[in-house]
Amino acid sequence: MRTTYDEADDILVLHLSEKPIAREASQDWNTHISYADDNTIVEIVVLEASKQGAWPLLKSYAA
Repeated sequence: MRTTYDEADDILVLHLSEKPIAREASQDWNTHISYADDNTIVEIVVLEASKQGAWPLLKSYAA
């Protein structure tokens, strides 16, 4: 798995596979999933990732 984040546009992409993308589906307005021909997930794109709480992936909290 590889993760990329575009800070300027607040877009998080989780790359799960190097397979070619065969189709894409929107789960809601800000989450899009791409699938390979064998129906495995290739990547997940989250728009407004930090605003939605998806970025950063790990948050550190002060005690």
